[in-house]
Amino acid sequence: MGYEWDFAIVFRDFDLLLLGLVNTLKVTGLALTFGVPLGLLLALLRLYGRWPIRVPVGILIEFLRSTPPIAQLFWFFFAMPILIGVEIDPFRASVLTFSLQSSAFFAEVFRGGIVSIEKGQWEAAKAIGMNRNQTLNRIILPQAVKRMIPAFLERAIELMKTTTLVSTISYADLLYQANNIAQSTYRSLEVFTVAAGMYFIVIFACSIGVRRLERHMARTGETTAH
Repeated sequence: MGYEWDFAIVFRDFDLLLLGLVNTLKVTGLALTFGVPLGLLLALLRLYGRWPIRVPVGILIEFLRSTPPIAQLFWFFFAMPILIGVEIDPFRASVLTFSLQSSAFFAEVFRGGIVSIEKGQWEAAKAIGMNRNQTLNRIILPQAVKRMIPAFLERAIELMKTTTLVSTISYADLLYQANNIAQSTYRSLEVFTVAAGMYFIVIFACSIGVRRLERHMARTGETTAH
């Protein structure tokens, strides 16, 4: 006998899946909001800080990039409350984890964009009397950011995929809601098919936007920094 599909059961709880998707986007959005400026700060410290600062920052970036995100998530949710004596709810633990983790990747994107700018522009700015901060703010960063936009968007897409880990600490994201519905309806095939489709629609739409932006920047002569 073939399997009899029944999506009606799933769509009765579709509002819960939509709520889960909203929660997924909420964590992703906040992680980007905090992770991007922190990544810029880390990149500048790694590039231009004195060695007592530059070396620890470099180690921190590599640690955050090299350790599994789920290990970081468990540390902030289960271990850090032991140190500070205050419980952290799943939402705050998720935002904190992915803000820090994404900041390390964004730091490398910023660093790559900044070092891709020709040294002659630094020398020209110095020749007209600009200091390093003025050169960064007025000349280097505006050009670097244009080159980094596709890499930023690609990283944002990867971040959204990674946030599926928050279901392991009972944060009600899309995957968590789908799992609850599957357990209560015994329709795992239909539920996870719909959930996967929702992820696909959002992420594929973002991917198309990234590809179009890269083609546009290629036509206008911009390069990208990865």
